[in-house]
Amino acid sequence: MGRQRMGRAGIRMNELSGFHIKRQLGPVNKEKLPEIFNVGRFHIVLIAALGMFTFGWLFTGRYLWLLTGICALDWFIVNLINRATDIKEDVAGDIRGTKLIERYKLTVVGFGIFLLITSLIAYHFVNPAVTGLRIAGHLLGIFYNWPLLPGRRRLKELYFFKNAASGTGFMITVFGYPLATQHWGEIPYGFPTGITWGTVVFSAIFFFLFIQSYEIIYDLRDIKGDALAGIHTYPVAHGERVAVHIVDGLIFSSMAVLMVGYLLGEVPWRIVIMAVAPLVQFFVYKRGLKRGISSKDCILLTWVGAIMLTIYHLWVVAGLPGSGV
Repeated sequence: MGRQRMGRAGIRMNELSGFHIKRQLGPVNKEKLPEIFNVGRFHIVLIAALGMFTFGWLFTGRYLWLLTGICALDWFIVNLINRATDIKEDVAGDIRGTKLIERYKLTVVGFGIFLLITSLIAYHFVNPAVTGLRIAGHLLGIFYNWPLLPGRRRLKELYFFKNAASGTGFMITVFGYPLATQHWGEIPYGFPTGITWGTVVFSAIFFFLFIQSYEIIYDLRDIKGDALAGIHTYPVAHGERVAVHIVDGLIFSSMAVLMVGYLLGEVPWRIVIMAVAPLVQFFVYKRGLKRGISSKDCILLTWVGAIMLTIYHLWVVAGLPGSGV
């Protein structure tokens, strides 16, 4: 009897220590780490958070560290739930991490909902100015991911609205969060020197167009899975050639918006320099297009954007030429 009790205690200790979980999942080797990492689409989470961090600094003159973390958390939740609802098309598109999501689908969704509810309540007491925007953003994500529209359809399945909805999500978090914090919080502040509402408008148009080009490049990657799932993206509806022309038009239109804003005196140099990002994206995605856009190309594009934003901030911190203009 004593040995039996000791045996049961040993089993419990193994389970508590994580031995039982490790034995079921297998060793976390170098091949599994990228799969686990891609489950949460951390490259998208990072670019969204860095975008909010950057425009937050531009529009407020402050580094909004905690709000950047909330932005990252919100995009992690949206992407996590999106992975759980996109299994069919992700399998067809051979997206890494899909098998892991399929195996733990209910756990993934439940974890996402738990994070959403607890963070909404907790952060409301810190910064109530963004609570409404956070709710709006996640409602958009719910309608994007789940078949709640008439005819049991998702926003993701609707032509034009799929990309527009995703772009709107970026606008809510990257622009809405810092602007609400700055102007509709408990202590409203003004804009830093050289920033006006005109600056915000030109920057928002630039960013929305730029994000749309990203979205369609990702759609080029997903054309097989989206066609199978009945998702009418531009590549599915018009073919790859037309979709590429749309991407090119969006890239150069986004650059033109900043240039026009600069010539009109509404966009300072520290923002117009961001026109380099779409130009770099143009050359990087064209390189991948020659052999067919893959997941690696999309992830590379996103990491390149994140690296450029990081360099941008290092340039500003170092006080190099143009950083205060």
